[in-house]
Amino acid sequence: MGTDIGMSEPSPRSSLQFDGDEMREFGYHVIDTLVDYYASRAERPVAEKLDYGALDEILHEPMPREGSPWRDVLEQFERQVVDSTNHVDHPRFFAYIPLANNFVSVMADSLAAGYNIFNAVWLQGPGAAQIERLTVGWLRQIFGFPPESGGTFVSGGSVANLTALAVARHIQLGDDMQGAVAYCSDQIHFAISRGLRVLGFAPEQLRKIPSDENFRLSLPMLKEAIAADRGLGRRPFCVVATAGTTNTGAVDPLNALADLCQQENLWLHVDGAYGAPAMLTEKGKGALTGLERADSLALDAHKWLFQPIECGVVLVRERRWLAETFKEQPEYLKDVEQASEEINFMYQGIQLTRQFRALKLWMSFKVFGLDAISDAIAVGFENAELAERLLRQAGCWEIVTPAQMAIVTFRYKPANGDERLANRVTHDLVGRLLEDGYAFASGTQLREKTVMRICSNNPRTTPDDVKGTIARMGQLAVELEAGCVDMPTSD
Repeated sequence: MGTDIGMSEPSPRSSLQFDGDEMREFGYHVIDTLVDYYASRAERPVAEKLDYGALDEILHEPMPREGSPWRDVLEQFERQVVDSTNHVDHPRFFAYIPLANNFVSVMADSLAAGYNIFNAVWLQGPGAAQIERLTVGWLRQIFGFPPESGGTFVSGGSVANLTALAVARHIQLGDDMQGAVAYCSDQIHFAISRGLRVLGFAPEQLRKIPSDENFRLSLPMLKEAIAADRGLGRRPFCVVATAGTTNTGAVDPLNALADLCQQENLWLHVDGAYGAPAMLTEKGKGALTGLERADSLALDAHKWLFQPIECGVVLVRERRWLAETFKEQPEYLKDVEQASEEINFMYQGIQLTRQFRALKLWMSFKVFGLDAISDAIAVGFENAELAERLLRQAGCWEIVTPAQMAIVTFRYKPANGDERLANRVTHDLVGRLLEDGYAFASGTQLREKTVMRICSNNPRTTPDDVKGTIARMGQLAVELEAGCVDMPTSD
């Protein structure tokens, strides 16, 4: 037997492999590049000037039939991708929600990818499943959820919110959406309305309640809306609260909402994608009182827990709700469950194929410790409060909302009090900052006012970064106002 049929051994390239020396050289080069980036990050411009020729070059590259040296490919990545990227982890990036990761978690992602860990089926990786279960348990303790609660890691806040709303639909409504109504404030993240739409709810089944003077969900108006819907035969089923809105950092009145939901037999979901980790600080605990009473919670660990993208989590008050909502068991997976205490995370959400996302959060908790992470979160509060003080002292800014959850909003205040000019300068300042490159802050609209906002949740932001940014914004705003003289203004 053993007839030679003329097949040759595959080459290293056709089997998609490097030898050991080449892997080390490639890997060390990547590590050196990252270390150099981290060491020089604060000296780099926040936003790189765009090279449209390089961007156009990307789109016109033909499909490669032959391979290229990895050094050439890495150089192309640096030139075409990194050099056109806004650095959301830069200490002077204050726009949107900054995403300040940490090197331990970057290495954890590399390990999870390198070992190609499939964290969906217990039998394929029981150690990974236990790490995820443990890390979810730590988060449960941080947020005050009961021992019977559970959760799962997902890509980010959008999928975490979608997952929680799917559980609410199943447990609260038995998946019968006829006449069902959910409620939120007008400051809610669009992930909520989009998630409900994906789940099959019509737009009119979400009531956006006007927020109060502090941009929080108005309890009196919410009560009126629920009573009105019940009077019309509709089925109120869910209130979505926010723990740290993107616009202003406002936290809805969680305790009062929990009381109302208990009285009205409604599901309370909290979108804590940004603000929930502030529970690790004394100031955050005070602002987030009542969070522990939610039926479900969504959070982004890649925001205020300093993880690389992607790292979202959803928690629910009873772990069994996840499996009751998502479990489907085809014939080819009937042998994966060996014991009741095992967790197959493919039954805890919408993903079958799923990364080992929990590893990076587990590893950073282990290496840094919870006290250090708590201190890092507290830095965000301090820097936002410093920014507010400096803005007030400068005399040319109006504080729209004071510092809360590391966010402060403000607008330019011309000496002549011209509202149209204030809106125009404030609006144009965003683009001017982007061109300048020293720092970046984003804008938004609050009750027909154009405002700037600073979000300072990066623990590597220094007081000098904040001072320099406020000074630079003031200088640029004065230049913009001068450029608007004798020119028509508009809202």
